[in-house]
Amino acid sequence: MAISPQFKEYLEELFEPVAPVTVRRMFGGAGVFKDTPKGRLMFALVVAETIYLKVGPNNIDAYDERKLEPFTYTAKGDPRKIISLRLMPELCFDDPDDLKVWAMAAIDAAIAAK
Repeated sequence: MAISPQFKEYLEELFEPVAPVTVRRMFGGAGVFKDTPKGRLMFALVVAETIYLKVGPNNIDAYDERKLEPFTYTAKGDPRKIISLRLMPELCFDDPDDLKVWAMAAIDAAIAAK
């Protein structure tokens, strides 16, 4: 199910600390993109109103310490995990400064993966 215009607006406001961002509908959810020196890169995925951030060598330990799960989906009856996308920590919803730290690390991970 695609995200609603209201939820898209919420995401743009949520990610205001790293604005400007672009939210594009995709795969029944949305990608959150940031223009970087490496081009426009997706650093967050939103599925069923759950936000996953990009993970790489620079920030994976923080996700492991908090036991934040990777994005999972089912294809042809088999569960699959994308370990480069992990649940965004709850603290990011409450504090724009925390969100900025985690989002910038996700952007850096997306740049490194490019």
